[in-house]
Amino acid sequence: MRIFFPDTEDLPLPAGHRFPAGKYRLLREKLLAEGILAAGQLQASPAIAIGDLERAHSPAYVRSILSGSVSADAMRRIGLPWSQTLVRRSRAAVGGSLAAARSALAHGVSGQLAGGTHHAHRDHGSGFCVFNDLAVTALTLLAERPALRIAIIDLDVHQGDGNASILAARDTILVASLHAENNFPFKKIPSDFDLALPDATTDDHYLEAVEETLAAAARFHPDLVLYLAGVDPLKQDRLGRLDVTLQGLVARDRLVLGHCRVQAIPVAIVAGGGYADPISLSVDAYANTWRVARSEFASAWPRK
Repeated sequence: MRIFFPDTEDLPLPAGHRFPAGKYRLLREKLLAEGILAAGQLQASPAIAIGDLERAHSPAYVRSILSGSVSADAMRRIGLPWSQTLVRRSRAAVGGSLAAARSALAHGVSGQLAGGTHHAHRDHGSGFCVFNDLAVTALTLLAERPALRIAIIDLDVHQGDGNASILAARDTILVASLHAENNFPFKKIPSDFDLALPDATTDDHYLEAVEETLAAAARFHPDLVLYLAGVDPLKQDRLGRLDVTLQGLVARDRLVLGHCRVQAIPVAIVAGGGYADPISLSVDAYANTWRVARSEFASAWPRK
């Protein structure tokens, strides 16, 4: 069983930029230092093939990003400056999600320490998302296995408008989003299942909503779950608006991953958003997701 990560340098961002580019490196270091993952479990994410990117994105948009000819306005919408590092990391994040999904189908559980770029649409990026990793993953797997039923369980605090726009009206894909009602994106695109939460929602109400989302996914009878385990519902998150605790997020992960284990549904985990102040709280929350995964799927982890 392998866990994937984009093996590139941190994104070069101007001082004071609100995207915490170093969090992925900090997470990898924490998981290894605390023995949650072993070094042999980590594998560099492969770059996604251009043809696979074009399953979810227009060829013109893909070319503009890869070549650097993308407009300044388009990059402002994404919220990140263009660079070769951004291109490499974006392709690796998508390739990592596809590799993780394939690994989950083979071994029951996998994931990557990035991804969850659910605001990227067919012909533009948005909200720190260049390419949509879960849309590319789902469409690529369905091209290979048309009967596969895939559920995207999106628990990032922001609604997955890109997932909804790209994957609408596909009978073998369920897009389920649990998110903050009064948060980005302010124009939401309906998913197959949307559940919006009011500001300052706390653990009990949040976990009830998670159970409702899981019930919707269960009715779909998926063969694979793509779990977007964003940690930005955390109370200390600068971009969240909810009041969920670290313990509440652990309970959430137990609900989702325990459901997948009991129902014998392969699950691939991606990181999603996390913008806490201090950022170490987001890193702790991401690490907790993998602690829960290790506990729920102990047989998939190497023995010490």
